[in-house]
Amino acid sequence: MGGIVVLATGHNPWKVYKGIFSGSGLNWFFHFGNYSIGVPGTDHHVWFWWNTSIQSNAAYNLQQTLLLTTTLILTGLAVAFAFRCGLFNIGGQGQYLIGVITGLWIGTSFPHLARGPHVLLAIVVAAVCGALWAAIAGFLKATTGAHEVITTIMLNWIAYWIGSYLFGQGGPLQNSANKSVPVSDTVVTSAKLPVFWGNAALQGLHIGFFIALAALIAFWFTLNRTTTGYEVRAVGFNPEAARYGGISVARNYILAMAISGSFAGLAGCMDMLGYQYRFGVLDVQTSQLGFIGIAVALLGRNKAIGVALSALLFAALLYGTSTRSIDQSVLRPELAGNLTLMIQALVLLFVGADVLILALWQARRRVLPRRLKPQAPAAEAR
Repeated sequence: MGGIVVLATGHNPWKVYKGIFSGSGLNWFFHFGNYSIGVPGTDHHVWFWWNTSIQSNAAYNLQQTLLLTTTLILTGLAVAFAFRCGLFNIGGQGQYLIGVITGLWIGTSFPHLARGPHVLLAIVVAAVCGALWAAIAGFLKATTGAHEVITTIMLNWIAYWIGSYLFGQGGPLQNSANKSVPVSDTVVTSAKLPVFWGNAALQGLHIGFFIALAALIAFWFTLNRTTTGYEVRAVGFNPEAARYGGISVARNYILAMAISGSFAGLAGCMDMLGYQYRFGVLDVQTSQLGFIGIAVALLGRNKAIGVALSALLFAALLYGTSTRSIDQSVLRPELAGNLTLMIQALVLLFVGADVLILALWQARRRVLPRRLKPQAPAAEAR
């Protein structure tokens, strides 16, 4: 469907998608042998597939795509875990912002703290605060029956205005160097996550990527190998049957939302400590990564491996269509960005439409045999 729209705008869909693929750096897996470094004092070159130079566009673009993948894995898990308990967590964006705020608060403070404890403190505080923020919606659901869609949307707006105040002019977290700019201070060196691929000054890939992979494992293990996961899934399948079986539905609503919020809070912290290092009012207004987590979870079918692959797809679309990576001779950046939004909407549409498609398919299987069944002659019938 996206290709049809591209064709309708007068562009070649094959070239456009190839441009997005290359812009996201995914072609690095197929062409890394082209990168080489010279051996000093000789005319020889050594093939070097781990080239992190800015001149190696594929390697650099892939680093940026994996940075987004890291965030989208965590925001996708924030939605997926709640889904498994029968809850629709629309509040990933607000929980992400809470992680950003608390991560920056810790990350810009305690400059004399050692690197390990500083990073660990910021991660723990951000995850806990994200969990507490999401648990508000779980508590309201458990005690008053308030629908989590409504309460999480309201909490998103509360987090939005809290961030706007804190980073705004005169706000407690506004930078101390230039009071005319509504942005935070920069994260101190001791709180920055180590970069293992690329240049930290050019937003190299940090160890938060492995933390996101560990979160995927924790998500799978919790749901499939623990009593808590069993109870969460039982409530998600049928709350009344779970209650009849002795499972506390209210407790699991609160717990599921809290765990979801911890994933989203961790995502915000990873971005601040990993490569952004600062956040401002304009960022609060334009950030959408928490919302994209909804599409990531839906496309990933709320499964760990599905969320990982879906996060990679959406990250590739986001960075592959950005003004920094898209070949403007193939597609103008503003059209490319809109194409990404349209594909996200199509994913939600088609994933949501599968219930209707399956219902029609089942109806066809019931109706078609009756139509094909031979009818008795009228005389014999009488």
